[in-house]
Amino acid sequence: MIQIVQLHGTDKKLYELVAPLVMSPEVLKQNYNYPFRTSEEYEWFVALDNKHVVGFVPVEHKKYECVINNYYIKERNVDTLKLLLEKVLEKQGEESSLTAVSFVEDRDVFSELGFLEDKVWTRYVKMKKNRMERNLKRMKKGIAVSQKLC
Repeated sequence: MIQIVQLHGTDKKLYELVAPLVMSPEVLKQNYNYPFRTSEEYEWFVALDNKHVVGFVPVEHKKYECVINNYYIKERNVDTLKLLLEKVLEKQGEESSLTAVSFVEDRDVFSELGFLEDKVWTRYVKMKKNRMERNLKRMKKGIAVSQKLC
């Protein structure tokens, strides 16, 4: 069973878990040789299967938005990606917009979770899930709930 843990960007445990992967030529190749970064402004969501890392999504907290700019999913497992993204969305709440630069191959998973395409490149898709959209969904749910109560 996959467990998702949330770690601060400079947490010692984070380094212990992901260092072997972020230095791996195979993982870097999957990320098109783009290096993984972290700092005080990052929160990492790490998927563990029997204490083995099977994926991670770093989220950078900027002034007006949060950004997913790279991530790793072992064997591009769609279910693992979906679990990680659901946890990111659950923890992020309503405070800011979320922008993701996803791999083209993963755009359907992001779309399924309510991200809208903003820009498409050859290998990546910039997608957004904003606060207003989430508030509209909550309002619609609230209307549906209030109609049931009447």
